[in-house]
Amino acid sequence: MRARLAAAVERLRPLAPGVGWVTRDNVHLTVKFLGGVESPRLAAIESALTTATAGHGVFELSVQGLGAFPTRMRPRVLWAGVAEGAAELTALASRIDDALHALGIPRETRPFAAHVTLGRVREPRANPRLAGALDSTETFGRQPVTRISLMRSDLSPRGARYTELAGMGLRMGA
Repeated sequence: MRARLAAAVERLRPLAPGVGWVTRDNVHLTVKFLGGVESPRLAAIESALTTATAGHGVFELSVQGLGAFPTRMRPRVLWAGVAEGAAELTALASRIDDALHALGIPRETRPFAAHVTLGRVREPRANPRLAGALDSTETFGRQPVTRISLMRSDLSPRGARYTELAGMGLRMGA
């Protein structure tokens, strides 16, 4: 899947100058972005995530199609969509949002939209050629979702570096 996503990025790159592309090794799907978290809170967050994922079964997802937030014509974020598995991810995101809200972490204000971020546009402007290229319904691959990870991201001019802080396995055969 990563190779197919990387190939899609290479096709989009000439159409989208000024995009900070996610490197192939950093491709991931974010269920909940927490922002800066103080170290003393991490144990409580891990516990809440463990509770939220308990009993949730392993499921398959397929990554298909391209798009952009907020719009294809004036994008800020370029993404690949989730087709199969989107409902399971949405349910899991809701459980995680509820569990973290109990710790005082604000709920998401926008509906969850399962996607894999491919790039962030530095200076959004209308780009009809890019908008046309985002009409793709290409399938990039399938993958089982067997765990959820609590990740730390360290940003630098060369891109983000991700470190797993904790992992929660999903239940087999659910």
